[in-house]
Amino acid sequence: MTPDQAVLATNETFYRAFEKKDLEAMTAVWSQGTSSLCIHPGRNAIQGWEGIRSSWEAIFRNTSYLEIETEIVRVDVSGDLAYVVLLETVLQVTGRRQSKAQSMATNLFERMGQKWYLIHHHGSPLMG
Repeated sequence: MTPDQAVLATNETFYRAFEKKDLEAMTAVWSQGTSSLCIHPGRNAIQGWEGIRSSWEAIFRNTSYLEIETEIVRVDVSGDLAYVVLLETVLQVTGRRQSKAQSMATNLFERMGQKWYLIHHHGSPLMG
């Protein structure tokens, strides 16, 4: 597997964990460091795994259904750092409310040992 393929596989694992609301899989893909950063679309930055984990727990708890499509715009690997820029389309059902939103996202990954970990996720909402 090439480095690009490995990063894209980790990126896919992140989105499947998100879509399935699988906190254990989400925990496995994220770096547990205090410098990890997550910016959900339209929200403030959350730094450190504990806060990031809490944000995913809240999203999963308050969402009854998720469907996510991604379109890769760019992937680049340089040594032990990599990024993926993509378009996210998220269909979310909370209670009786259904919403569909698009965001441009940047996911940064760091290779530690033989595995890539997500260290930064930033989603920026696109206006329709």
